[in-house]
Amino acid sequence: MIRYRLFPLFGLLALLPACSGADVVNALVPSGGYRVIADRAYGPDPRQRLDLYVPDGAGDGTPLLVFFYGGGWESGAREDYLFVGQAFASRGYIVAIPDYRLYPQIRYPVFIEDAAAAFAWLRREADAATGVGAGPVYLAGHSAGAYIAAMLALDRRWLAAEGFAACDSISAVAGLAGPYDFLPLTGRTLKAIFGDPAPPATQPVNRVDGRAPPLLLIAGTDDTTVLPRNTLALAAAIRAAGGAAQDIVYPDIGHVALAASLASPLRSLAPTLDDVDGFLRRHPKPTGCLAGAPG
Repeated sequence: MIRYRLFPLFGLLALLPACSGADVVNALVPSGGYRVIADRAYGPDPRQRLDLYVPDGAGDGTPLLVFFYGGGWESGAREDYLFVGQAFASRGYIVAIPDYRLYPQIRYPVFIEDAAAAFAWLRREADAATGVGAGPVYLAGHSAGAYIAAMLALDRRWLAAEGFAACDSISAVAGLAGPYDFLPLTGRTLKAIFGDPAPPATQPVNRVDGRAPPLLLIAGTDDTTVLPRNTLALAAAIRAAGGAAQDIVYPDIGHVALAASLASPLRSLAPTLDDVDGFLRRHPKPTGCLAGAPG
């Protein structure tokens, strides 16, 4: 029997989400229990495409999870995240993994606008595409993708432009190792993406008003790419505003390992899948848009 904690996968963790590392992980995840509906267009640009993972036995009311991957808003490809699609499909979710346009083709806020467009397409077209009437809708993401998921939930402008409100469209959100409070910018690329100086409104922590869907925010103590203080700051701000947020910080887990722990051969690294699944299941419907209510 392969003992995955000892198997030399730690080298590929350093490569994820680079293509070669993702290919190795994806080759190890189960290939059954779901079907893939690939390359659906939600807009005219080649990057405006998404894949859907539909679990076997899915029926009306099956929850839909939209997962946004990371890559610093300048890299990433949906096909590298088969391991995420399989993970949540194994728990009974229809999983959508969109691509979105990246720097240098675009800058802030176009990647958020793309995410909102993907969400709108899914709300309008996913039932026909999958043959299943979707149930509750959830958002999740890792790193830059967690930022995107948080901005869709916290900043009502983006979904409103597509005719939706987060508080009556999204049941809950899970963010893994997200950058939510990262001003002032220090890197040349980040300054090019967000502006120099970047406006405070680019930060999820500054978009909190207590009415977002419930958020689960997870980080690892060994993350030196996106410091765990981002997770703790956003969770604290949401709770201070009267909203619902849970934060978890895993010991001895770094930035890439947190995402990789969703893959079936690496789940002993951290209980990420269990914690995200459990949190989402506790929020089966949107909290609504009444003044003063989380959502």
